[in-house]
Amino acid sequence: MASTVTTEPSKDSSASSRPGYGQLLRTRGAWTFLLPGFAARQPFAMLTLSIVLLVQHTTGSYGAAGAAAAVTGVSMALCAPYSGRLADRYGQRAVLIPGVLLHAVSGLALTALALAHAPLWALFAAAVPTGASVPQVGPMVRARWGVKLKGSPLMTTAAAFESVTDELTFVVGPLLATALCTTVNPAAGLVTEASLTLLGGLLFAARKGSQPPVAADRHARVAHSSALRVPGVRVLIVTFLGIGSVFGGMQVSLAAFTESIGEPGLNGVLYGVFAAGNMLSGLVCGAVAWKAAPRHRLVVGYAALALAASGLWAAHSVLVLGGLGLLVGMCIAPALITGYTLVEDLVPAGARTEAFTWLTGAVALGQAAAVTVAGQLEDRLQSGAGFLVPMAGTVLALAVLVALRSRLVAHPGGRTVARGVGHRVPVTVD
Repeated sequence: MASTVTTEPSKDSSASSRPGYGQLLRTRGAWTFLLPGFAARQPFAMLTLSIVLLVQHTTGSYGAAGAAAAVTGVSMALCAPYSGRLADRYGQRAVLIPGVLLHAVSGLALTALALAHAPLWALFAAAVPTGASVPQVGPMVRARWGVKLKGSPLMTTAAAFESVTDELTFVVGPLLATALCTTVNPAAGLVTEASLTLLGGLLFAARKGSQPPVAADRHARVAHSSALRVPGVRVLIVTFLGIGSVFGGMQVSLAAFTESIGEPGLNGVLYGVFAAGNMLSGLVCGAVAWKAAPRHRLVVGYAALALAASGLWAAHSVLVLGGLGLLVGMCIAPALITGYTLVEDLVPAGARTEAFTWLTGAVALGQAAAVTVAGQLEDRLQSGAGFLVPMAGTVLALAVLVALRSRLVAHPGGRTVARGVGHRVPVTVD
């Protein structure tokens, strides 16, 4: 299966000129999957925080709340790559429909068990299928962009646009989850998340025309190796684990901080500021004409993220914490965008959804570990101790990234994930 890429003049005659968001959004058929895709991924930003707020309310423990959320995250991290591989082989629709149905049922079961004050092991049992069935809509949308653009200079713009879209959900999602859980009912956040996942997922699955084609020959599909065999993908997984530690550590620590000052409603606001910084820097990142190679940008951007995250634990006021959260958020988007852009260079189209889900799963796994550790630190030590988690996670990931950065270069003879895959020359965004 060749991976040669050309832009179809009839669809996008100016793709070789200056790429931009306006040109990207004029891509024929893009809106048919963008709108339902946004609706389907919106609940993703609500899930962990909704679990933390509900379980903390019913148990009184941030440690228990973090553990329940962590089980969900670990389950998602372990199952997401297999979901991506199945989507590559059998089509996105075949994976999405049963997945969103299972997620809605298991999410509602977790809600009922928490309200019934069930033991922690029962919450864990319901959290496993809840996490395992989280629909991987973001990677699926990115794979659809790959089909539409076929390697044009707009691919980097699309990667930036998708990261901005992800972060927009992390602006709206936490605010919505906090508002529902604190003003309506502690269970309202999780119930809304399950309902939106079901509705948005089914709408997205209905858009069959834009999904990546599935190989007609089963043997041709089996010939593909896992995206995990690419060394650069493994380095990116570690990098995204560190990013997940920021998300998880911020969620628990901000909730504990606002609770300690008697203003729990500020939790969604502070997390929204953090996510807004991420979204704004993503917009800028996609509009810049980058000259440096992606791997160099990733190292520099990640160093800035580790430095910014290292100051969170010292913040003891809402204003200072909001400012630092904004700065940390602004450092995350460039790392995410560059990582997804590198996937386009390292992995062939036939395994790209799987590669994207490995990175998404790494974020979820890092987030799961972070909410567990941060929850324990907040329970056992002083308020703000959970902010040590983002610092440790990013510093460790930065060390691995610097040591193995040479693996983030595609082999000159072609990618090694699948047989017969030709080399695609990366195109610089002008």
